Amino acid sequence: MQFEIERIVRTALAEDIGLGDVTTEVTIARDSVARADLVAKENFTLAGIDVAEVVFRTLDRDVRFEKIFVDGQSVRKGEVIAWLKGKSSVLLQGERVALNLLQRMSGIASLTAQYVAAVEGTTAKIVDTRKTVPGLRALDKYSVRMGGGWNHRIGLFDGVLIKENHIAAAGGISAAIERAKGKLSHTLKIEIETRNLAEAEEALLAGADIIMLDNMSLAEMSQGVELIAGRALVEASGGVNLERVRDIAETGVDIISVGALTHSVSAADISMLFN
Repeated sequence: MQFEIERIVRTALAEDIGLGDVTTEVTIARDSVARADLVAKENFTLAGIDVAEVVFRTLDRDVRFEKIFVDGQSVRKGEVIAWLKGKSSVLLQGERVALNLLQRMSGIASLTAQYVAAVEGTTAKIVDTRKTVPGLRALDKYSVRMGGGWNHRIGLFDGVLIKENHIAAAGGISAAIERAKGKLSHTLKIEIETRNLAEAEEALLAGADIIMLDNMSLAEMSQGVELIAGRALVEASGGVNLERVRDIAETGVDIISVGALTHSVSAADISMLFN
């Protein structure tokens, strides 16, 4: 994770600063020192404060960065999240990159926390998807965990999820599962996407470990849970939002995957203010 953070930060700083911060160079004295606060402008769940620190320390190891809140904590509007002190030019050059990452990550954590709260008291887990910003997946997935959610597979490399197009190319659900079982290590489970109860039953009989009920009605999900009866994990996917996630959870599914956690997130409102 640390290497991923450093890669992301260096790429973002290079993109933003380029050949130099022209505005700062022509307005700020080289020896100017400043202190600034990171201030919450709304209520949210914090994620990314350590990433923000890496941004400034990448520019100057001598920057002082003092965290008042840590990732996973709830922050209220008006509270100071952290304060920092160092060369004014460094604080100004790191400001936008630090805020971009911190705001996005906190937005993801906050939205995840809302989904987790909505299903509290049920057995369903809220999980993310691969619908992340290219290059930021490690941070997006970390933010979901800070909001109390769980990670689905990180990429194509760490889990088997046989989807509609795999099924079509393999010649059907049973054929796809049979081929996967013949090639997989015993350490990997097989998940398969199904669009109706007939496909769910076929997947169950073929030996799937996890059966995704994709874009099914609440009634179909309830019937699917009853059909599978604990012989495989059941995941609900498609059409999930805050208004209906509780109803989905109450069908008895084990997992609810929510693409919106990372692909439709609103950034948390955070400012960096010199004082």
